[in-house]
Amino acid sequence: MYYQINEIRLTPEEYMDRENREKILERKIRKKLRLRGEIRDVKILRESIDARKKPEVRAVYSAAFSCEEKLQLKEWTPAVYRRPEGKAPSGDPAPCDPNPGRRPVIAGFGPAGMFAALILAEAGLRPLVLERGKPCQERIRDVERFWTTGELDPESNVQFGEGGAGTFSDGKLTTGIRDVRIRKVLEELVAAGADPEILYQQKPHIGTDRLREILPNIRRRVTELGGQIRFSTRLEDIRTDNGRISAVITGSGQVIPASCLILAIGHSAEDTFRMLRRHGVEMIPKPFSIGVRVEHLQEKIDRAQYGDPALAEVFGPASYKLNHRCENGRGVYTFCMCPGGRVINAASAPEHWVTNGMSDSARDGKYANSGLLVDVRVEDLARETSSEAGDAKAEDPLIGLAFQQKYEHLAWEESRRQGQGDLPRTTWGQFQKDEKDPVRVCLPAFAAEGICEAMPHLGRKLSGFDDEDTRLTAVETRSSSPVRIPRNEGLESSLAGLIPAGEGPGHAGGIVSAAVDGIRAAEAVIINNMIGAIE
Repeated sequence: MYYQINEIRLTPEEYMDRENREKILERKIRKKLRLRGEIRDVKILRESIDARKKPEVRAVYSAAFSCEEKLQLKEWTPAVYRRPEGKAPSGDPAPCDPNPGRRPVIAGFGPAGMFAALILAEAGLRPLVLERGKPCQERIRDVERFWTTGELDPESNVQFGEGGAGTFSDGKLTTGIRDVRIRKVLEELVAAGADPEILYQQKPHIGTDRLREILPNIRRRVTELGGQIRFSTRLEDIRTDNGRISAVITGSGQVIPASCLILAIGHSAEDTFRMLRRHGVEMIPKPFSIGVRVEHLQEKIDRAQYGDPALAEVFGPASYKLNHRCENGRGVYTFCMCPGGRVINAASAPEHWVTNGMSDSARDGKYANSGLLVDVRVEDLARETSSEAGDAKAEDPLIGLAFQQKYEHLAWEESRRQGQGDLPRTTWGQFQKDEKDPVRVCLPAFAAEGICEAMPHLGRKLSGFDDEDTRLTAVETRSSSPVRIPRNEGLESSLAGLIPAGEGPGHAGGIVSAAVDGIRAAEAVIINNMIGAIE
C-alpha cells in the first residue's frame, strides 16, 4: 500500500547530496514513523524551502512510499490525466478517427494553443494551427536584433511567435489553480526535455534558455501526430453563418472553412480583438495592472531571504512575493519575480515601449527583478483615456487596450526625450521625490501614488527592498489581459464554434494555467465533436 508523508526536513548538506536524496528521505521516514519493516518506492511529491528561521534554512519534502505495515497515514494515489472521448452523432466521423478532410483550427501557438494542439493531435484530430509569429530560433534572432538596433518586427517579437510571451520569461510554472491537467502539462514538458524536478518543486521554473530547446520538441510531437503549424500566418478575419463561425481568413487572404476555432491569441493581439468586436463577439473589460520593473542586487535578496547569502549556492537564488493594500483599498504587489535575471524591452508595436523580466535556467545574473504592479480598476479606464483615445467610452469593451497604449506610448516618448533609445529608468530615491521623474511620468497618478505608499511597507517585509538605489524601469502593462471574452459551459463564446482559451481572452494567467485552459478547450472540441476545418 502507498502512503503519503509530509514535513520531512533536510539540512543544506543533505539537500546537496542529490544522488542519495531518496535514500536520505527513506532513512528519515523510517525514523519519523519508527518503522521496523522495509519501505520501498520512495517518490518525492513536493519540495519547498523553509527560510523562516534564518540562517537555519531547510528543504522540506512530502513523499510517497510503499509499506506492508498498516499505518495511520493518508493513502496515496497518483493523479492521472485522462483525455475524454467524444461521442460522435450518427453518421459523423468519430473524434479519434476523423474524416481526413476535416480538422479543428487553433489561432496562436503559445501555451494555450500549443497544449490544445497536442491534445487534439493525440486524439487523432490533426489540428491546424495559425501562428502569426515565427518559430523559436527565427524569433530569437528577431528579438535580439530589436534589443541591439531598435528594429522591431511587429509580427515576431517578445509577444508573438512560438511559445508566446512565456518564451522570453523566467519560464515559471507556478500557478494558483488546482487541476489534474497540471500534471499532464508538467509531464509533457519533462518528456520534451525539462528537468524532472519540476514535477515536485514548489516553485518550478525552466528558464528562457531551456524553453527555447523544449518548445520545438513539443511542436515536433504535434506534427508527428498529424497536426500542422503554419508560422508567419496571422488570423486576419473570420466568416460567420447563422451565428456560427464558418471560416477563417489568413493575412495572405486564404479562406479556410472552419466550424471550430480555438482562440489562443495571447494578450497582445489588439488587431484580433478589434476584428472580433466588429463581428459582434461579446467582450467585457476586466481589471488588470500597471507598474514598473523593480531591480535589486541578487545578493541583497539572498541575504534578506536566507540570512546567509552563501546559502544561494545550495538552494538557488532567493525569490520573493510581496503585496500591500493601500489606504484607498488599491492593491500593490510584486509579480513574475526573476531571480538572477534581467529587465527587457517586451514591445510588440512601434512607438510603444513595455517592460518585462526574464532569466535563464541557472538564474546566475547579478540582479533580481520583478514587476511592481498596482491594480487598475475598470472604472479607472475612461477617466485615464478620454483625452488621448478619441474620448473612449466606459462601455467600450476594449477600453483597456487604449489605456495600455497610452502609457506604453508615454514610455516611448520619454525614452526619446532622454535620448536613451531604451526603456525609461530611475531609482526609488529619485522616483519618490520628483513628480517629473522619467519613470513616474509614464504612470497614471494613482499608480505612482500606490507605489510610493507601498514601498516602505514592502521594505519592512523584505529588508533592502526600498533602498534608495533600487532601480525602477517603465512601464509594465502586460501582466494580464485587459479584456475577457465570456464563454458558456461548453467553453464557446457568443459566436458558436469560437472557443476563447488562455490568457489573452481572460481565462488564465501564466504558462501553466494557460496550458491547462488550452487542454480544456481541446476537450470541449473532442466532447462536442466540433471537428471543423477543411484543408
